[in-house]
Amino acid sequence: MSELITAELVDLDLSATTKDAAARSLAERMVAAHRVTDLDGFLADVAAREAQMPTGLDGGIGIPHCRSEHVNAPTLAFGRSGAGIDFGAADGPADLIFLIAAPAGADDDHLTILSGLARRLMDPEFTAALRAGTDPRAVAALIRGEEAPEEPEQERVEAGSQEQERAETATEAAGGTEAAESVPFRIVAVTSCPTGIAHTYMAAESLAAAGRAEGVEVTVETQGSAGFKKLDPAVVAAADAVIWAHDVEVREKARFRGKPLVDVGVKAGVNRPAELIAEARRKAERGEIATATDSDEASGSGDGDGNGSGTDHAHFGVRLRTYLMSGVSYMVPFVAAGGLLIALSFAIGGYEIASAKSVADHFVWGEADSWAALLNQIGSAAFGFLVPVLAGYIAYGMADRPALVPGFVGGAIALTVNAGFLGGLVAGLLAGAVVMAVQRVPVHATLRGIMPVLVIPLIASATVGFLMFIVVGKPIASLQNALTDWLNGLSGSNAVILGVVLGLMMCFDMGGPLNKVAYAFAVGGLADPTPGSLKVMAAVMAAGMVPPLAMALATTVRKKLFTKTERENGRAAWVLGASFITEGAIPFAAADPLRVIPSVMAGGAVTGALSMAFGATLRAPHGGVFVVPLIGEPFLYLLAIAAGTLVATVLVVLLKGARRTAPEAAEDAGADGSRVPVAA
Repeated sequence: MSELITAELVDLDLSATTKDAAARSLAERMVAAHRVTDLDGFLADVAAREAQMPTGLDGGIGIPHCRSEHVNAPTLAFGRSGAGIDFGAADGPADLIFLIAAPAGADDDHLTILSGLARRLMDPEFTAALRAGTDPRAVAALIRGEEAPEEPEQERVEAGSQEQERAETATEAAGGTEAAESVPFRIVAVTSCPTGIAHTYMAAESLAAAGRAEGVEVTVETQGSAGFKKLDPAVVAAADAVIWAHDVEVREKARFRGKPLVDVGVKAGVNRPAELIAEARRKAERGEIATATDSDEASGSGDGDGNGSGTDHAHFGVRLRTYLMSGVSYMVPFVAAGGLLIALSFAIGGYEIASAKSVADHFVWGEADSWAALLNQIGSAAFGFLVPVLAGYIAYGMADRPALVPGFVGGAIALTVNAGFLGGLVAGLLAGAVVMAVQRVPVHATLRGIMPVLVIPLIASATVGFLMFIVVGKPIASLQNALTDWLNGLSGSNAVILGVVLGLMMCFDMGGPLNKVAYAFAVGGLADPTPGSLKVMAAVMAAGMVPPLAMALATTVRKKLFTKTERENGRAAWVLGASFITEGAIPFAAADPLRVIPSVMAGGAVTGALSMAFGATLRAPHGGVFVVPLIGEPFLYLLAIAAGTLVATVLVVLLKGARRTAPEAAEDAGADGSRVPVAA
């Protein structure tokens, strides 16, 4: 830190009252010191980082930080606030503010500054000296780790007296407890779901809120199809325990090695965060250290990140679900982009646009059909990746990066031999299994470097290719064709029964494994659409809209049965349900599963059955009511959704109403969820 901070970058009387104003005040000092070239551009980068996650730490510390193209040298500015500034820490405002700036791309500099500072901030003598300092030169030297210049005797006496008063006040407020006892229990968590849209962030928020309620410092890294931003290494190093609430593989698991670990599905993070935090504390107290990641290096993956399956000790069914969900999570963006582009092309140019000439050879700017053909061919190109991506990332979930190549190769061969979606599933599992087998073969140390980039992909690709072309490809293709013929032949009671089953699956766990299986089954049919597969897609999306719509309607017609928080969630559930985001009903199911889940399952079954009976079809894999113009039999389709929503609403209202006692019937929900009397 020798050149990071100077006296000019220290403000011992920071007058700002908000974190934005504090960042601006300290950033202006960086500009004056010629460390930052564009004040507003740099502050925008700081605000963007702050929006991702609060940078307040317990103990009255705020560390806003970012990498920015407007920074020309790693820089640290320090400000001390008398009033305190809210940086989102659980224990209140911060009086010690550190603004850290690193040039764009300078990850090492950025992390070095953060980790070094974080370690020193754990030292109460260091923070006490920062609060007592009166000379900017001495404070800058202290932060740099140098010997501070001599202060005048009077200043030292006054500073010591002030710090003693602060210490006495803190001791009185804490009831005489030791300073070490005020350090909170720290947990780092990772949340992830197959889509990275709803469960991922709901689990993160639930864990953070439970941590605040329990006095535990919880820092969460969200992963999913949208990518992820790694937790700062210093935060991970300082953590007392780790929680993984995930339905896809946790990435770069070796970062968490050697710490007590609670490993659960993402819905547990949403539904019972306090229990997970309590379990993490128990494991830390007993000294239970995670060993699941210890196999990463021994696996021979050699990718430098220490990634591995991380599920070696889990039940086979749990591991299989995790592998499949990993593939689905990466496939979903291709489904959404490709499917909606194709659906829009049909809306503009009709279904015959699928047979149009290549737009590379024939495109007329003023013709609607040319634009429709362009959208169709772009969407078809995206859809062409569905099976290879599914297979590749199933294999990736099993054996990490070395399995990507054989997984993609196997998925592409599945398309070549017409094995379709089922072939992709099998190819991904085969690729992962082959790579895991090769990784277990002991090799000489000199070969380990080339194993993950050359030897493993070569051997595994050849093996998977042979199996898909010669052994399993054709039988799977025959099964796929039989399934397609069965779907196309469904009519009458058979179609209704399938609709009921799909509706129950979509509503049972609302975004969980069963929901994703039904959705993946429907999406697989869109890769090679037939009348039967289009009916399945329509039934799946219709049923998936019912849970949030039913809860929104229930909170509207019978407000007294729900808390104020639930009523607020109900307003949001209208939009979520209309957008086919089934997870909008999760807060209600988590609070009252025995009444909510059976009710929405019944509604979903009615909707799925009616959709199939009406012969509604859908070519778009997502969109909710916003793709109604692309639906076959749109009015009957909406009628099916309305009927299922009404059934679910009536049931949940009856079940909730039946449990209320006579005194409760005259009460309403208060702001905190408690019961308060209703005025006569």
